[in-house]
Amino acid sequence: MGEGRVTDLDTTRLSLFPLAGAILFPGLQLPLHIFEPRYRALVADALARDRLIGMVQPRSTAENAPLFSIGCLGRIGEVEALDYGRFNLILEGVSRFRIERELSAETAFRQARALLLEEPEDEVLNPVERASFEEEARRFASLQGYTVNWEQVARLDDETLINGVSQVAPFDAASKQALLEADGIRKRCELLIQLMQFYSMRGDDDAVTLQ
Repeated sequence: MGEGRVTDLDTTRLSLFPLAGAILFPGLQLPLHIFEPRYRALVADALARDRLIGMVQPRSTAENAPLFSIGCLGRIGEVEALDYGRFNLILEGVSRFRIERELSAETAFRQARALLLEEPEDEVLNPVERASFEEEARRFASLQGYTVNWEQVARLDDETLINGVSQVAPFDAASKQALLEADGIRKRCELLIQLMQFYSMRGDDDAVTLQ
C-alpha cells in the first residue's frame, strides 16, 4: 500500500484520540484543532516521540466510552503551535489498526495495545468495477446536488479515490466506521456503492462539495 504501510516502527502501544465522527483513512489527511488539555498533552507527547496518534471513534458520547476496535494510525505532518498550548495540525493517515486491549495509563489520554492491519498488496479495481463506481458516484452527486470536479476524479488512483470518497462523503459515523473496517479497496468500493444508493433513496437534503 505504499506509504500507508508501516513495518519498521514499534506501534504495539498507541496513544489514542477518540473523536466521534472524525474518520481518517490511510493515505489521506485530517485537519484537527487541538484545545482540550488531555489532547494537548497527547500531541505534545507525540511530537516529542514518533509523531503518531491513533484516531478511533468512541461508541457513544459518554465520558471514556468504549471504543470501536478499528481505527487509523496517523502521523502528524504540518503543525502550528498556538497560545495556551493549543495546536492546529494535519494528521496523515498511515495504517489501519485493531485495538487488542486498552491499557491502564498514567497519562491524561488513553492508550492501547494495537495491531497494525496490512492491506492487500497492490490491490486495484478492474475496469468494470471502476466504471461502475464512477457511474454510481455521478448519479449520487446529481441526485444530491453536489459539485464534483470529474476531470480531477478521473486522474485519481483507485486507493485515493475510494478512501477519499469514504472519508468526505456525508454519511453518518456508523457508515463511515463500516467503510474503515472494510478490508481492501474492492470491498470498500462495493460498500461505498451500496451506501450511495441507500442515501440517494433516503433523499438527504444536505449538500456538500467534493473537490
